[in-house]
Amino acid sequence: MSDFVSGFWSGYVALLTIASIAGCAILLLVMSRARKRQVAEAALRPTTGHVWDGDLTEYNNPMPRWWLNLFWITLVFGVAYLVLFPGFGNMPGVLGWSSAGAYGSERQEVDDRTRPLFERHLRTDLKTLASDPDARAMGERLFLSYCAACHGSAATGARGFPNLTDRHWLYGGEPEAIETSIMNGRMGVMPAMGPVLGADGVKDVVAYVRSLSKLPSDPLRAQLGKPLFVQNCAACHGADGKGSQAVGAPNLTDEDWLYGSSEALITETVTRGRHNDGTRTLAMPAWKDTLGEARVHVLAAYVWGLSNAPTRR
Repeated sequence: MSDFVSGFWSGYVALLTIASIAGCAILLLVMSRARKRQVAEAALRPTTGHVWDGDLTEYNNPMPRWWLNLFWITLVFGVAYLVLFPGFGNMPGVLGWSSAGAYGSERQEVDDRTRPLFERHLRTDLKTLASDPDARAMGERLFLSYCAACHGSAATGARGFPNLTDRHWLYGGEPEAIETSIMNGRMGVMPAMGPVLGADGVKDVVAYVRSLSKLPSDPLRAQLGKPLFVQNCAACHGADGKGSQAVGAPNLTDEDWLYGSSEALITETVTRGRHNDGTRTLAMPAWKDTLGEARVHVLAAYVWGLSNAPTRR
């Protein structure tokens, strides 16, 4: 309730809560009065007049007092709960409890217990650590918890998410580069070139890019696209199209394509670019604050081992 973006929704929830409690109280009062009337009438008309099988009679008895009292107790409990805990709009409650706070304290407790298990590996070389079965098992659990949602449980990636089991690395496949990527994240940006190149220019550049990796392409358009590529794309991808790990620009001459190598997909990339807008993202979040240095170290060793098959101990 504390993350309402405006006071309106807090007031709306508070009003509904008050109306619900008041409605339940009114209903109980009405039922209490009806019970008194039913008790007085029970001596004169003890049954509803419905009789089955000769002696099975339906009586018109009022609700028992203990039942009504139980509802009153429930109502009082609800009011007390709203005073003590959050639930009444954005009021925090007098105890100051919150789900975020409870999660944080539980997480801190787990971190305090498990930190020594990871810190004992912190000073170990990543390549050496990748061959340690215990460290690899710990790294695998971290990967499945924090990385598999994007890269897949087998780390083979998906469209827009790199395959971590091969030797194609946007920012470098050395252990230190992988650790830096996990710690600080990566924010790759491919600008939209459609407005610069125009429709025909995009087709020419796409044909040239496909020719770099020996994909079928129109040779005439590829020839026209080469100078456009050198003028507009070589600053990141290099004049030979082999990319630059310094800026995370992919190699366009191999068979590895992050978003697909079809003409339509490359056209989309060149025209609209790739950036962190939710649909054409190249962003990788930074994990240093979530995992900490020791866990990132173990995770980086595991990821490096996925494509390097270190010698097992």
